[in-house]
Amino acid sequence: MDMNTSRYQSQAGHRAQRGFSLIEMMVVVAIIAIVASIALPSYNEHMRKSRRAAGTACLVQAAQQMERFYTTNLTYEDAPDAFTCDGDTDEFYAVTGNVEDARSYTLSATPQGKQDGDSCGILTLDQQGTRSPDTAGCW
Repeated sequence: MDMNTSRYQSQAGHRAQRGFSLIEMMVVVAIIAIVASIALPSYNEHMRKSRRAAGTACLVQAAQQMERFYTTNLTYEDAPDAFTCDGDTDEFYAVTGNVEDARSYTLSATPQGKQDGDSCGILTLDQQGTRSPDTAGCW
């Protein structure tokens, strides 16, 4: 019986060592929460910057459409006032044009959806290539 008793004791001791304790699990959860609280804002800012880059590219693409229209018609009047861009930019920016007269226009990209709280706000571009806002990182 001594052999059987020692075998049961070793199996019971072995079972007691399997798994994690509640404290160990809580430490792991706390570490994951800390890492997530640091990484998530950085990720969100990176996504905003990449969407902003797509928005500025859309404005440049709209400006090219306006210049093609001017080349054909020798005026900006009657040019389209709404533009569609490549990719999923339309989900994050609404690009519109405002023709002021035959020789000038202003295009604007208004953030919407997930991009709505962007620090740069509304991006604009005119026929002279003037961009606003001109703060670093917006263009």
